[in-house]
Amino acid sequence: MNYRFGESAFVQPVASAQAPQQQRTTAEYRALDAAHHIHPFSDMGALNRAGSRVIVKAKGVYLWDSDGEKMIDGMAGLWCVNVGYGRRELADAAFRQMQELPFYNTFFKTTHPPVIELSALLAELTPAPFNHFFYCNSGSEGNDTVLRIVHQYWATQGQKLKKFVISRKNGYHGSTIAGATLGGMGYMHEQMPSQVEHIVHIDQPYWFGEGGDMTPEAFGLARAQQLEHEILELGPENVAAFIGEPFQGAGGVIFPPSTYWPEIQRICRKYDVLLIADEVIGGFGRTGEWFAHQHFGFEPDLITMAKGLTSGYVPMGAVGLHDRVAKAIIENGEFNHGLTYSGHPVAAAVAVANLKLLRDEGIVERVKNDTGPYFQSVLRETFAGHPIVGEIAGTGLVAGIQLAEDPKTKKRFANGGDVGTLCRDFCFNGGLVMRATGDRMLLSPPLVITRSEIDEIVSKAKKAIDATALQLGLS
Repeated sequence: MNYRFGESAFVQPVASAQAPQQQRTTAEYRALDAAHHIHPFSDMGALNRAGSRVIVKAKGVYLWDSDGEKMIDGMAGLWCVNVGYGRRELADAAFRQMQELPFYNTFFKTTHPPVIELSALLAELTPAPFNHFFYCNSGSEGNDTVLRIVHQYWATQGQKLKKFVISRKNGYHGSTIAGATLGGMGYMHEQMPSQVEHIVHIDQPYWFGEGGDMTPEAFGLARAQQLEHEILELGPENVAAFIGEPFQGAGGVIFPPSTYWPEIQRICRKYDVLLIADEVIGGFGRTGEWFAHQHFGFEPDLITMAKGLTSGYVPMGAVGLHDRVAKAIIENGEFNHGLTYSGHPVAAAVAVANLKLLRDEGIVERVKNDTGPYFQSVLRETFAGHPIVGEIAGTGLVAGIQLAEDPKTKKRFANGGDVGTLCRDFCFNGGLVMRATGDRMLLSPPLVITRSEIDEIVSKAKKAIDATALQLGLS
């Protein structure tokens, strides 16, 4: 009898006569995909007519499609493959855990070693006040969970009127009903006939697009002070929390001016409003710090995490609770929230292996001291004076490249979304995965990228942006 991998009698045998899976052609894959698969955030009619790209293999920072074309992944999958593709350590961790304990829940006064080890490790890696964690399956679920925690916290404090959560326009906090309501992206709201109550939005700190003649510093203060105005309008006794990404990810890698976050924190503390950092994209090394809020110098009360928690190898999300919030939840009866897969043992085992790689191989420190500064420097040098590049925003291994009709006057394209899509298609055709959000091109490569691979990404991005300028008659 043949056993898969030959490692355990508990693993199902492979029938000796069973043939390997038939490799399909690209046309066959596309036909099946069009017939049965609905993609996220896609015009399925247009996609099915064009045919989806079929990714079949990945290693390090590279991807290969079903036609054998090689691409460099400038987006780390979807902001998540921090340790790169093909790390055997993560696959081994998943396999060992599947053999030992493939699943058990954390309900019914029960726990298991992987979730215990993960919680202890997160307590070491997060800032000192964070020692307790609640687990879920994604960043969207993390932000649903954080709303439950916020409302439960204020109930335990005898302040049940504190229900309003303030977020930002063009922020992104997931695509569940609660996450999309928090996010403030109009095109997502249009598809939701019902939205979560008691969520309001203030303007985003997007200086290039909305700052006018103000200096970045003055603009940052003005946008932060909108929070105070909103709190006073609602009544401080009614406001529970403010949530924000340290930098806006899906909104365009928008980095707020340096004055923004200190003022946000001051206002939250003044009015006793919980401060939530959505670290789903920024967490686990992206900015060169373990968490992006550390780069910006503020101290949240709650942190939502996902993506880099497992480097995307398996789904997992989490919420980190500041000690004062955790104490209120722990000491005041039952917290009526949970998911079948909360703290899933395989996901937890992979997360532990992933975080140990980030820590023990010095990956986060390398982003801060070597590859991150190099990436930012090369980008800025390469695009200095470019006819359609208005600004480079970012730090560490994340960047937003603002396309503009007239960079000197900050004049944006009237059809910015079309321009971004044009540039993105040039990127794909040139072997680079670079995302477009409207008129901003986004890069967020795996954290294990080397200097030579950074050079390759920037060179290919330059060719795509040059081609875009030529097509627009602005080269």
